Amino acid sequence: MTALTITHTSAEGTLIDGTAKGDGSADALKANGWRWGRSIGSWFIPRSRDTAPKRAKIDATVAALNAAGFTVDVDIDATPRDGAEVEADAVARGAERAERLDARADRHAAASDAAYARVRAIGDGIPFGQPILLGHHSQARAERDARRMRDGMDKTVAEDKAAREDRRRAAIAADAVKYRNGAVTVGNRIEKLRRETNIYARSLAKLEAAGRGDSPAATSYREEHAHRAAQLDYWQAVRAEQISSGTTKDYGRHNVTKGDAVKIRGYWNRVERANAKSVTIKSPHGWDMRYPWHEVIDHRAA
Repeated sequence: MTALTITHTSAEGTLIDGTAKGDGSADALKANGWRWGRSIGSWFIPRSRDTAPKRAKIDATVAALNAAGFTVDVDIDATPRDGAEVEADAVARGAERAERLDARADRHAAASDAAYARVRAIGDGIPFGQPILLGHHSQARAERDARRMRDGMDKTVAEDKAAREDRRRAAIAADAVKYRNGAVTVGNRIEKLRRETNIYARSLAKLEAAGRGDSPAATSYREEHAHRAAQLDYWQAVRAEQISSGTTKDYGRHNVTKGDAVKIRGYWNRVERANAKSVTIKSPHGWDMRYPWHEVIDHRAA
């Protein structure tokens, strides 16, 4: 039997070592959501870096590989990384992605230009308005040139379309890096992490109260909670630094009252209620709308 090893760390994600092309492991891995990483030369579970190990998926993979005749060792380190390291790697990956897509767009654009140049070269050798002369000795060549021009234009358009799409995706990747630390984005991330942390804490507490604190589900909840809590601590520190440096302001019911004006999503609105965690404003259509305080980017007292 071939021995395989599944490993998980926060930095590398979930990988498998020992597979070989044609050894029969690919079917089991694909069926359980694994993908082949050409750049790393290994199968991996997507989106497994800096997250808790997906133990249910790992267990299912082990069972499938065992059934296919493999022995599998599992080595899991679920320790979360420092938030600053996680963020630095995320920014670097985003920048690399934008650069890679831009380079691919350049290649598509060059291929489009080259295909169009070939079409023009053929067309320049044909007199303007010259039809295909049926039965003439030039018919075969004229038809061949027409096919080559048609195929060339198809390639020109296809490569140009691919270049535009890669440019669009590169711009999205670059913007994601650029605005990653925006005040509203950071606030949204904190709210999401706080909500998820509370969900896992409550789920774990229920299992422990039922005497199932050592169950696989409890282990997964504990690991999920630890990862989100570490990220929450990091982003709360980022938010605190933004407030102390003046990058953003800490708005709340302590400095905003009914009748004041607040700017949210680019528009000024009159405050109807200043709540503990949110502000209620009157929409232009006349109904009340509620937003979390971190979405307030400016304020005018009444």
